[in-house]
Amino acid sequence: MKKFLTLLIILLIALGGSGAYVYHHLTQLLTLPITHTPDQLLTIEKGTSSKNFAEKLVQQGLVKESVWGLPYLFKLYPEYTLKAGTFSLDKIENLKQLLILIHSGKEAQFSLTLPEGSTFTQWRKALAEAPHLKHTLTDKSEAEIYQLLKLPIENGQKDKMEGWLYPDTYYYTVNSTDLALLQRAADKMQKTLQQAWQQRDETLPLQSAYELLVLASIIEKESAVASERPEIASVFVNRLQKGMKLQTDPTVIYGMGEKYQGNITKKDLNTETPYNTYVIDGLPPTPIAMPDKSSLAAAANPAKTDYLYFVADGSGGHKFSRTLNEHNRAVQEYLRWYRNWKNQQGNK
Repeated sequence: MKKFLTLLIILLIALGGSGAYVYHHLTQLLTLPITHTPDQLLTIEKGTSSKNFAEKLVQQGLVKESVWGLPYLFKLYPEYTLKAGTFSLDKIENLKQLLILIHSGKEAQFSLTLPEGSTFTQWRKALAEAPHLKHTLTDKSEAEIYQLLKLPIENGQKDKMEGWLYPDTYYYTVNSTDLALLQRAADKMQKTLQQAWQQRDETLPLQSAYELLVLASIIEKESAVASERPEIASVFVNRLQKGMKLQTDPTVIYGMGEKYQGNITKKDLNTETPYNTYVIDGLPPTPIAMPDKSSLAAAANPAKTDYLYFVADGSGGHKFSRTLNEHNRAVQEYLRWYRNWKNQQGNK
């Protein structure tokens, strides 16, 4: 009996020592260094087991030694559960930080800025170059995308995306689709447009929210200075009310399409297209660019002025005029500034 008790005590001590060793080993695993490049990602598929996870760490070179005890670590620390997703390893230094990140479910995010004043052709190029975005629209026509986004059919138009997508910076995760991103942009524009229309000046010579969108797109292209857009809007509204042609160059450029090579000639101004507002009356049939909130607000509530003309002033803004004589003088001032600027550039 005495020998049995002695053996039992020795066995318990041995087991205790082994347990302490295993516990120490498992807890030390949490400090195991994770080696990665600054932009490296780690994808955890749905249903990944702790064993598969351990193998993935070795296969991807994230750890330099075997993590054979990892399945037991998950039993010791049940709060470290594996959630599916793609995670950025940026700033991850050890296994504990990695497990906390994966358990949080905070997937790696990427951003894509789709600027105001741009066209859908430019947006498609940006989408095609966006990393980690799933491309589902590559073989789709503009009309097909219009239909997929369930955009309204206005004035029979159902294949021109300009105006219908809100310019902004959009964040997405790996394998998000280009269609889903565009849907967010379309939904945001619909909401922003309706808000602008509901808050509009009731005396505007506009018949629909769509006409407001068309006008806002012209304002967007005419000035990058948000503070002067209400004045820009007032010129166009005053012209519409007087039955004057809008005579705005961005509509001519849009109507020229690929023929535009950086300059507008007198012939271009006289060539009839559906968008040439030197020739047609009123607004063009569709927006010509993606306007932002400030352009929509300016179109909805223009400044109260009697301006009918404006021209660039050489400082990034515009000089506004009430009469043609005032405008012609402003044009001459701009031309003098431009010639001086060209001379200075040539002397550098």
